[in-house]
Amino acid sequence: MENPCHMCMPMGGILALKGIEGAMVMVHGSQGCSTYMRRHIAEHFNEPVDVGSSSLNEKGTVYGGEANLRQGLDNIIRVYQPGLIGVITTCLAETIGEDIIRIVNDYRQEHRLSLPIVAANTPGYGGSHSDGYWLTVRRLVETLATGAERHNKINIIVPNISPADIRELKRLLAVMEFEYTLCPDISETLDRPYLPSYSKLPAGGTPIGALCRMGGAPATIEFAVTIEKDVSPGQYLQDTFGVPLYSIPIPIGMENTDAFMAVLETISGRRRPPVLADERGRLIDAMIDSHKYNFSGRSAIFGDPELVYALTQTCLENGICPIVVTGDKGGKLAKLLPLNEMTNETVVLSDPDFNLVREQAKAGAVNIAIGHSDGRFLTERDDIPLVRLGFPIHDRVGGQRLLSIGYTGTTLVLDRITNTLLAAKYQDYRKTMFSKYYKQSQV
Repeated sequence: MENPCHMCMPMGGILALKGIEGAMVMVHGSQGCSTYMRRHIAEHFNEPVDVGSSSLNEKGTVYGGEANLRQGLDNIIRVYQPGLIGVITTCLAETIGEDIIRIVNDYRQEHRLSLPIVAANTPGYGGSHSDGYWLTVRRLVETLATGAERHNKINIIVPNISPADIRELKRLLAVMEFEYTLCPDISETLDRPYLPSYSKLPAGGTPIGALCRMGGAPATIEFAVTIEKDVSPGQYLQDTFGVPLYSIPIPIGMENTDAFMAVLETISGRRRPPVLADERGRLIDAMIDSHKYNFSGRSAIFGDPELVYALTQTCLENGICPIVVTGDKGGKLAKLLPLNEMTNETVVLSDPDFNLVREQAKAGAVNIAIGHSDGRFLTERDDIPLVRLGFPIHDRVGGQRLLSIGYTGTTLVLDRITNTLLAAKYQDYRKTMFSKYYKQSQV
């Protein structure tokens, strides 16, 4: 692709592993790959991001890179003393056929390590960063989870959402009086407070012990409806340990947040407290306030499939017509979207690039784009305003602080979308009206 709407699989693998307490990532591939991905993530979160590399070169490419990987693991253990190492692959390692699972297992046995090392095959050409994210979370659960100990903490498995979203999710769970294991948890590791001294491994993340106990949970809530069963961590826990699985969309929008609250009520047997009813009421009030402006919205939506699905539903709830919606290679997103609520103009693009998005946006008279900052080309070339949401956001600060989930987060997103439409309208409103009616009066 010339200008893809997504990044490569190992990028998502790093994001997932950064949400595990004391974890360090080893990228098995060339130095350039790890440097690119580390910089890409650091620029979005504005945090230091350490990523190791096996630094494959020409010799390793021809004769195999096992020695490089072993040396890299030695160095990471010596320098970082991590609680877990995640080993992911790049295009180069996969092309030469490196068996990283065998290498990792042999390494642990030879060194008699109790340190967990989780290996995930994430070739860059194998899918998007979203695919790499889910595959790596699945490998974490497959490698670590056991069902030996039953407990009352529910599993919450999240897609690639912002640290602010994860903190809001924790607040909602606390309001509903739930004990939980949230995986992965980047709320502190990739949005840490300022500290006078630097730590190579930041505090926070999903505790490794909690990961190990996920098989004994009473239930799993997984914010994933577009992934296949063989990639779903929650499906693995259900099939292997009998943990009931609730697969629901990211709680963005009224309907999706209601679905999340309904699942919590079902699991706990408790009604939501009045504070959440008040937040829901404020969202309804915001929807009423903005609906008279949003009816003119024609949107292009792009990003991770889970986010795109939730945002498309949010647009439909608020009278904004989704014209261009980016999908996934498998086409599952297109099957899930409520096409009966859309117009015949809606185009769902599978595995697209921005050149195609731009082409379809112009044809559909799109007047607002919603997604990550790589979509700025739509603004630069076609004057389509962009509401930045998702990953990555490189041309603005605060991507890690953008709140979008729950009733409160949806209200904030809705205000941003509505105000963007209003700003575009009033930018040249008087000029357009004067030109239109002045010319008519001269006829």
